[in-house]
Order: sequence, then structure tokens, then C-alpha cells
Amino acid sequence: MVVDWEAALRDHRAYLKLERSLSERSIEAYRSDLAKLRAFAEACDPPIAPEGMTLEDLQLFLTRVAKGGMGARSQARLLSAIRSFYRALRLDGSLKDDPTELLESPRLGSHLPVFLTVEEVDAIVGAIDMSRPFAHRDRAMIETLYGCGLRVSELCGLRISKIHPEEGFIQVIGKGDKERLVPISPEALRWIEAYRTAERPHLRTVPEAADTLFLNNRGGGISRITVFNIVKRLALKAGIHKTIGPHTFRHSFATHLVEGGADLRAVQEMLGHASITTTEIYTHLDREYLRSNILRFHPRSRRGQG
Repeated sequence: MVVDWEAALRDHRAYLKLERSLSERSIEAYRSDLAKLRAFAEACDPPIAPEGMTLEDLQLFLTRVAKGGMGARSQARLLSAIRSFYRALRLDGSLKDDPTELLESPRLGSHLPVFLTVEEVDAIVGAIDMSRPFAHRDRAMIETLYGCGLRVSELCGLRISKIHPEEGFIQVIGKGDKERLVPISPEALRWIEAYRTAERPHLRTVPEAADTLFLNNRGGGISRITVFNIVKRLALKAGIHKTIGPHTFRHSFATHLVEGGADLRAVQEMLGHASITTTEIYTHLDREYLRSNILRFHPRSRRGQG
């Protein structure tokens, strides 16, 4: 169902008034916040309708707002308005999947995406108990998320027929149903093959998931929420206290490429970003990472040094 912004915002106002009994002042505050989201969506090329917004779109919007100087408290209120807006869209049947489901709250004093170090990625991988059911699947998913920089929706929708090990590429369906080729590492391919050999043949598979690579315990395609919970559990087990989710591996993939000197246009192509400006955040993150390391380790940056 296609929903225009004007109608969706009008319905949301009614939802706030009738269902949540908010005051006019609160409703106007929500309306002001959502006007910012609408302006962002309509400025995109092509413009994005309310039901077309993805998790990544919302993360980009919130990052831009934060970089524009909005305080953490205002960011939290903005996020509350966005979640309320999409909750109302789901309730009236205009939306099937809620893009705010995995959206993380703004972190005080941070405007850049969280990423993992190579050592932290290794720790998460090392936290997988290979004697447990679905261990090969989980290892293959983590290696693919990090090795290809996929969105979680792209991982969940990955097809067996779209994996080309001889060429070293996979085909993924990204935003706007656009298909792109993404290089895949030998390590990710090795674990995908191990999963397909050791685990997947023994799983009950529903007909519609016959070509879906990653399955759940009921034989259907794995969901974004399940992947999110797996990542959270492994990070906790690995002793990593950063606020992370599946998207963190995408940020880590891009950050490590930029740190290693990869061409920004190549990174844009691999991530499937429509605009280079979206990819440019990783150059800022890279500079901030370098700056923090200099301040931490350079002898002239330590207090008490003349």
C-alpha cells in the first residue's frame, strides 16, 4: 500500500489524540519532529514514501540530525516520534515491517556509527560454540555480514542461486529492489559451504524457502530480529559492551576498508549507496578513529608532558 506523507501524518495526529490521549502541545512537538523526517525523505533521489523508509534510511537521517548539532535529549524525542509514527502505520495496516524495530537510541556525545575492531570481530566469532545446533549457520552469517558489508535484510534474503564461489561474488537485492554484485571473501565462502554441507541438508525446509540460504528452526527464512538477537548474544558472550547489532558489521566492513586505503567510490559500490555523501561518513569516522588513537598513545598528548 502506497501512503503519502500528508495522509500518514494526518492519521498519526489522530492516533496521538484518540489512542494515546496526548495534549495538543505534545502532538505539535511530534508533528514538528516528523516534519524533519518528511523533509529528509522528500529530498532523497528518488523521494521516499513513508512505507519505503528502511532501517538504514532512518539511521542516516538520525546521524545527519546529530551532526547538525541536535542534542541527545532532542534526538531521543525525535526517535520517540518516529517510532510512534511507524507504530501507527502498522496498526492501521499500511505497513507490514516496522523499520524502527532495530533502531538504536542515540548515544550521548556520539554522532558517528559504532564499529568493531578486527579483534572484536574475532572475539564474537570465537564466542560461537561450534558444538551447538546452528553454529555453522551463525558463523556463516557473521562472516557474510562482516565480509560483504550487507544490510541485515540483504543477508536474510540471500539466495543459494545467487552465490557464485568460482567468481568470488554474490548477488544481493538492496534498497529499491536494486540488485548488485558484492565481492565475498574466501573465509565467508568457506563457512557458507560448511553450513550447507553440515547443517542445512538436515533442516526441514518449507517450499518457499527452498532457495533461501539462511533458515530458522522451522525451515523458513531467518528473520532480522533473530539475527539481531544472535549478534547481541554473541557480543555479550565475547565481553563486548558496545551497543551493537547486525548493522555494526556493515559499519565495521566499511570503516576497515577506508582505514586500509580503499577507494571511496569502490566502497560506495559495495555498500550499494545511491549517493557518495552517504559513504563519506566513513571518512569522518576514520579521521576520528585516528585522532582518538593519537590522543591516547602519542607521548605529547599525555598530560604532564612538556
